[in-house]
Amino acid sequence: MTGPDPRPDPDDVAAVAAQLGRRPRGLRRVAHRCPCGLPDVVETAPRLEDGTPFPTLYYATCPRLTSRVGTLEADGLMREQTERLDADPDFAAGYARAHADYLAERDAIAPLGTETSAGGMPERVKCLHVHVAHTLARGPGVNPAGDETLERLEQRWRGPWWHAGPCVEVPGGSTG
Repeated sequence: MTGPDPRPDPDDVAAVAAQLGRRPRGLRRVAHRCPCGLPDVVETAPRLEDGTPFPTLYYATCPRLTSRVGTLEADGLMREQTERLDADPDFAAGYARAHADYLAERDAIAPLGTETSAGGMPERVKCLHVHVAHTLARGPGVNPAGDETLERLEQRWRGPWWHAGPCVEVPGGSTG
């Protein structure tokens, strides 16, 4: 993996700020783009500008995506996936590999000196947003919780979250 430009593109910063409703913290690069062209996942620095540890390497920014993921959390998908960690050895092994992948990616940027990754890994499923962001950033087959969550999103809403077009209008009139 090549290092990001130390200055994220101003249009991407503006888009992410519009999505989040605030200036992004620790933004390193866009890790995944929605088919509309806007960022939907960013990679953040393992430490924020003030030195505070920030273990969430991949952060979902699209408000439409995060809202729908939140609905699946409220529906109990985190609990269901956590229970599967004990009942499904293949799911548990894939989840442990996702944890190792997440740590390796983050530690390659800046080690935090901790085995804590994000989203409850590897003991429980705590935040589906983290797992979806990980899947979008790294591709399918890396994080089974993220893969499954994306599949459930498409099933529940009968298509991808981005189908309706850009989630925000970027200052200056561009949407991607």
